[in-house]
Amino acid sequence: MKEDYSSKSTVEEIRTRFDNDVERFSNLETAQQTVIDAQYCLEIITEAVSYLTPKAKSLLDIGCGAGNYSLKMLRKIPQLSCTLIDLSLPMLLKAQERITKETGGTVNIFQSDIREVDLPEEEYCVAMAGSVLHHLRDDSEWELVFNKIYRALKPGASFWICDLVVHDVPAIQQLFKDNYGDFLEGLGGKDYREKVLAYIEREDSPRSVNFQMDLMKKVGFRHVELLHKNACFAAFGGIK
Repeated sequence: MKEDYSSKSTVEEIRTRFDNDVERFSNLETAQQTVIDAQYCLEIITEAVSYLTPKAKSLLDIGCGAGNYSLKMLRKIPQLSCTLIDLSLPMLLKAQERITKETGGTVNIFQSDIREVDLPEEEYCVAMAGSVLHHLRDDSEWELVFNKIYRALKPGASFWICDLVVHDVPAIQQLFKDNYGDFLEGLGGKDYREKVLAYIEREDSPRSVNFQMDLMKKVGFRHVELLHKNACFAAFGGIK
């Protein structure tokens, strides 16, 4: 049965929310406060990239926000040329400002939806998507985006995701939803728990790690790797 996404936030609503939240997203501590193990996930992904492709020259940062992900990568592999994509122009401009100070490579920005942007083929050494793909909706959108990213990568390049995930078995999904609720309540109390869970229900449509790793294989990635998972957050990727 086809899922109904009509009650979900529109692209414009998502863009507006991020336009008004640049300051918070310019700080890794506050930007990812609701993400379990956020800093470790970014650390292990960027470390994996530095082991796989230590001579990487180009980075594609999808849903770059204020640039935290690219800045983390530049600490491992300096002088990368960075291509930044985000819905929010204020976010992009902040990311461009911050990243330009840290690399001698080029910094190109595109205000666009990853579903719509045209990417060159075999251009990038690494692609990263931090807390963004959960905004994709039906299967066709997921496959479109994964195909697009695969084609944009050079042979031997890699694509890494750090994101909210769901679980395919309903009882297990409820288990981890309850665990995440407890985590949120520990951060800010019961009202904060309900606020964040309601926001996720309204705005996000995440998929399972199994779904995404299977899709990576389907579009052509030779290897897939799960680097870390804690409750309903995971870091994983594919190598072309």
